[in-house]
Amino acid sequence: MKQKKISGRMLVRMLLLTLVLIAAICTPLGFQHKGLPEVKALAMKEQAAGGTATHKVNFAAPAPQKVEPVHTSAIGSAGASAALAASQTKKAETLQENQKEVQGKTVYLTFDDGPSPHTDQVLEILREEEVTATFFVLGEQAKRYPEKIRRIVDGGHALGNHTYNHDYDALYDSFGQFWKQVKATEEVLREITGTRTALVRAPGGTYGHFDKTYFNLLEQGGYKVFDWNVDSGDSKRKGVPANEIVANVKNAKLQDQVIVLMHDGGGHEQTVKALPEIIHYYKKLGYEFRTLSAEQKPVQFSLDPQVGKKKNRPAPSAEWIASNVVPNAALFEPELPLTVEAGGLQTRLAPGEYELRDGQYVAPVRMVMERLGAEVYWSEATQSAFINWGDAYIVADTRRGVLTAVRQDGTNAEWEVTFDRKAQALWIPLRPLLEALGHPIVGVVSTAGERRVSAL
Repeated sequence: MKQKKISGRMLVRMLLLTLVLIAAICTPLGFQHKGLPEVKALAMKEQAAGGTATHKVNFAAPAPQKVEPVHTSAIGSAGASAALAASQTKKAETLQENQKEVQGKTVYLTFDDGPSPHTDQVLEILREEEVTATFFVLGEQAKRYPEKIRRIVDGGHALGNHTYNHDYDALYDSFGQFWKQVKATEEVLREITGTRTALVRAPGGTYGHFDKTYFNLLEQGGYKVFDWNVDSGDSKRKGVPANEIVANVKNAKLQDQVIVLMHDGGGHEQTVKALPEIIHYYKKLGYEFRTLSAEQKPVQFSLDPQVGKKKNRPAPSAEWIASNVVPNAALFEPELPLTVEAGGLQTRLAPGEYELRDGQYVAPVRMVMERLGAEVYWSEATQSAFINWGDAYIVADTRRGVLTAVRQDGTNAEWEVTFDRKAQALWIPLRPLLEALGHPIVGVVSTAGERRVSAL
């Protein structure tokens, strides 16, 4: 009799547990919003079918207090989240390491004019030898081979800016032309990697090309210009043989800090052949291999006093400098987290999880809203995102470039928005997003420790 009583209790518990599970599963799938348009039903149908192009995560109702930051990636993937966290940790560790005073013998291998098909060969040698290098890339080549740029970064190497197309006549005709090419390459690299590089190398080096204006304005704009103190000679003429390249390096004067100029652009297969012996040479001498950083004092050639007279360049106006160069330095200030506070909830975005573009903070919509407890749906068929947060419901139509808020009374309000698709994520300016959700921004502040967007 006692045994039957115990079994009955267990049966009741099992039935209750089953009912709870059914309710937990069915409630999100049966979610409906007042005035829900057919396009959202289509998005939910796509996701219920398990389409690879769609993704859905349902969260419980948000807690009444502040939401703790959840470290998810722009696409909501746990694996990508771990990679992002590891990347941020690695970046912080690298910055701390580079900020330390360099002691002993250090060699910086640098490669110009890439990426090209030779870049993969160089990266494989560096991987096998377990050393790092700095790649000063051309914007037009980076745009052509974005996957090689990613491999450079993934390999723990540093990127530098080598202008866009290496055209001497344009680059050294005026500083404005040089600046334009630096910014063009910077934007290409930012689109590929999500970050900017402050490292710049002038094609052909600074001697005979740079005057004081070039040096001063690039420094004022936040850039660090690096020349070299060991020339491998691999670009003195076409097809310089590997044994000559090695000899040029070995015959150079030994210094505690060595920056070696090499090239990984097209036609430099002999540099690839020479690279292993060059690495072994410095290893036997006890050199440590490192990447260049903006925190160290750059090696620069002396100024050619005649270059200004030879070039007869026009001087940039004070207005142009004030509008282009002066504000540019802020792009390379220490990265800070961004706290977004709205509706009594808040979340924090780490550096790299948001961007400042044209005076507006931009971030992946799924990442921000799901961290705040919202439901986000994506429809591949309509190329639209659907966000439900409390009583608010909005549609982000990327084809029309319109953000629509569907009100409880059946009326709609629209905002024209520039959407950006990057790394499988939809990026959107925070100001119109929060306004459409009924939480207009009331304050934007920046302190020594963080940036903060506060909304109602």
